[in-house]
Amino acid sequence: MKLYVGITDYDWFRYLQAMQPEELNFWQPGGMKLFRTLLPGEPFLFKLHSPRNVIVGGGFFAHASLLPTSLAWEAFGEKNGATSLAEMRRRIEKYRRVPPQPQQDYQIGCIILEQPFFLNQEDWIPVPDDFARNIVQGRSYDMGSGTGKSLWENVRTALSVEAPLRVGDQPPTRGDPVLICPRLGQGSFRVVITDLYERRCAITKERVLPVLEAAHILPISEGGQHEASNGILLRSDLHRLFDRGYVTVTPDHRFRVSRKLREDFHNGEEYMQLAGRELWLPHELADRPRRDFLEWHADTMFRG
Repeated sequence: MKLYVGITDYDWFRYLQAMQPEELNFWQPGGMKLFRTLLPGEPFLFKLHSPRNVIVGGGFFAHASLLPTSLAWEAFGEKNGATSLAEMRRRIEKYRRVPPQPQQDYQIGCIILEQPFFLNQEDWIPVPDDFARNIVQGRSYDMGSGTGKSLWENVRTALSVEAPLRVGDQPPTRGDPVLICPRLGQGSFRVVITDLYERRCAITKERVLPVLEAAHILPISEGGQHEASNGILLRSDLHRLFDRGYVTVTPDHRFRVSRKLREDFHNGEEYMQLAGRELWLPHELADRPRRDFLEWHADTMFRG
């Protein structure tokens, strides 16, 4: 297992520390390279820019993506560590050293973390001696031995036994870490579903990203979770019809349209033409919609 120490600014840290979110987006302004260093569940630690060469918190890696700033804001809002989309854009422009470009929806690197933690100042941890001053973004360590193991033990000690860690269930200073995949939050769910469906509507294969939305099959209010097998990426109008039961997806992954759509609105031919269409699905079977969730939606929500 690995851990990663990523560099961030003090204002970002302090804003999120005050918020104490259940998830956050550790974004990178360049937006040119997808973060591939960690597996889901491995720790990602926050190191402040020099001269504050200390580790001040972290979280557990869930997913990485390259996103337009607008979608990152829609998914995470202030959990991006900014008070507004305008402020977030100003920070991107500052780090890119470019003048304001109002028409540009900047692509940024997004490292999505679950269950973040923030250390009190008296518990801040000095960076390891081998963390070079010329490192710009961060570096990884092996958690099983040497510096990485020592660093993780220091983090666990600072967090205390009661801290809700996702890696392992041992006392804070002993034992090897055990990988446990973090549960997704609402923002993470949206981004994960968007990427699993390769940014295409599962019904129409529409690829205009601003109109695509992650739909829950079993709603959160009914006990559903933010997990891949409970999601489908849909065009926004299809999402609304799905939530209202005018359309559904059969257990064999075909699109079905209710006759009530025409009866209630005296229209809907565009949707009727999609009836029977097979869904565009993620490659991995585990990421596809669960049969029992689809059966629930068809039996409970669908208007027939």
